[in-house]
Amino acid sequence: MSSVLGVSVGASTVRLVRPHAGNSAANIDPDAFDVQSIRVSPPQRAEELAAEAVGVALATTPEIGATAIAYRNEQQAHALRAAMARQQLTDYELIPETVAAVEYAQATGDIRGISSLVVYDLGSSGLTVSVVDAQTREVRHTERTSDISGDYLDSLIREQQIASGRIAHPQDEAGLAALDVLCREAKEQLSSNTAVALPSRQGLVLLTQENLESLIMLAIESSARMARDVIVRSDRPAHGVLAIGGSARIPLLGKVLERWMGVQVIVPESPETVVARGAALLARPVQVRPVAPRPAPARPVSVPADATAQQQNGRVGGFDDEMSPAWLSSTSGKRASKRDKLDASMPDWLAAATRNDRRPEVNGAVLTVSALVVVAAIGLGLGYGPQVLERDRSDDDLTSVPTTTPPRTTTLEPQIAVAPETTEVEESIVVAPPRDTSTPPPTTPGPNTFVVPGLPPIVIPTIPPEAFPFPAPPQR
Repeated sequence: MSSVLGVSVGASTVRLVRPHAGNSAANIDPDAFDVQSIRVSPPQRAEELAAEAVGVALATTPEIGATAIAYRNEQQAHALRAAMARQQLTDYELIPETVAAVEYAQATGDIRGISSLVVYDLGSSGLTVSVVDAQTREVRHTERTSDISGDYLDSLIREQQIASGRIAHPQDEAGLAALDVLCREAKEQLSSNTAVALPSRQGLVLLTQENLESLIMLAIESSARMARDVIVRSDRPAHGVLAIGGSARIPLLGKVLERWMGVQVIVPESPETVVARGAALLARPVQVRPVAPRPAPARPVSVPADATAQQQNGRVGGFDDEMSPAWLSSTSGKRASKRDKLDASMPDWLAAATRNDRRPEVNGAVLTVSALVVVAAIGLGLGYGPQVLERDRSDDDLTSVPTTTPPRTTTLEPQIAVAPETTEVEESIVVAPPRDTSTPPPTTPGPNTFVVPGLPPIVIPTIPPEAFPFPAPPQR
């Protein structure tokens, strides 16, 4: 029978939860869960420890069919994905911590009748306050601070114990960390006791409920003020507060929140495991989607039948160069055009036929345009261009206005002279060049002779057939 796994990733503890058989969101039993807590030992990161723990759980418990991991924010989600990829684990899903907490509270019926819920999560590394629509699970507004945390409360207890004289100040970081763990344990035991005494190497940790409340009162009131401000900024009403996290076990916290918020405060049993249990209730098997086949090219290239196999192996019309086989891409390099690669890989008869297909056709219109261009070029070369252009002008004299702008550069042929720039301040008269009234000697026009009015007859040289080869006429 398959089972599911829910995981919560805290800054100091990673928790793995497995519900017992028949324990689901439809039929929830808060005690029917197997919970395993793993302490995070610096410098190890919580995300890496969670990925390793999930890998071990899946390897040792084959019946686990689905895994859900709760994450705090997008940054932690990214770190979890990277850690799971390093463990080569893909069959899991990520769920926001707030959504997992609301799922568990709804399954147990603790928030029945509450539509707008405030989730107050006081963990070891900070406080997160979120305003959530309990029906749609939509987070309307959320804020987080690290000024108030479970570690901060533990440090208050540690400093009070050292100041009392019963505990010697640790000499190194390891001693301070061990004393903090002892103070955290004393704080947790005070949730069900009025006083606690725990021995240590530095002395006896002695703490009463009254001492604890006097130490943490200002911090708890400050957190309640922050939660109230978050509700105001969210512009949503609050019908109840769900207090979770390890520090939610402190009896003083619920009393202060209710006094500051003015609504019911719900503290579930084992509030530090609520997120992991809600993740287990939301765990579903991950469906692996099949990879879609690569679409065929939209415009296939038409080649002879003998080259069909080459087109199927290589990308001729629309494939990427990286997908081409070695025989197609090694001749010209990565930057060569696809047509050059195809010619280099084709047989001689196929490459020649392809090159013939790409040869442009020469028709009578192209020859006519080419002849006219040659006529114009020869006319300009013989020096008749200025006279011809001058005939189109008016016979009146032209007046030139001097300018101070630099002379323009021209790209005309060397045979055409450019008039010098006028530098005088006074206006000067530009006289048109004298017209050539001489009549050229008559010439008998030949088959290649063109006569243009105003120009001497121009003989077009005969173009050899080899310059523009025509395709052979089809044989009938």
